[in-house]
Amino acid sequence: KSYHKLLVWQKMRELLLLAYKYTDKLPTSENFGLKPQMRRGVVSVISNFVEGYLKRSNKEKLHYMDIAETSLLELEAQSEICLILKYWLNEEYLEFDKKRSEVGYFLFRYKSKINS
Repeated sequence: KSYHKLLVWQKMRELLLLAYKYTDKLPTSENFGLKPQMRRGVVSVISNFVEGYLKRSNKEKLHYMDIAETSLLELEAQSEICLILKYWLNEEYLEFDKKRSEVGYFLFRYKSKINS
C-alpha cells in the first residue's frame, strides 16, 4: 500500500470526500442520476489509479491512468451540470473544480514519471 504515501493519491482522497459531500446536496430527483454517477466516477478515478499503480509494465500502468483521467473528465462535465442546474452554489463548484484540477495535474505528473 505504498501508494498511500503519494501526493496524487492523497489529492484523490480529498476529491472523493468533496464528491460525497456535494452529491449529498443534490435533490432526491438525482438519486438515480447524477448522484450515483458522480460517486462511481470518483471511485473509478481512485480504483483505476491503484490498479494501474500495481501493474508491472509501464504500458499497463498508463492504460489504467488514462482510464482514471477519463473519469476525471466526466466529473468535470458532471460538476458543470450541477452548476448549470443550480444544484451547487458557485463557491461549491469552484472548490470541487479546483480539487479535480489538482488531481488532474498530479495524475499528469505521475504519468510523465512513468513515461520517462
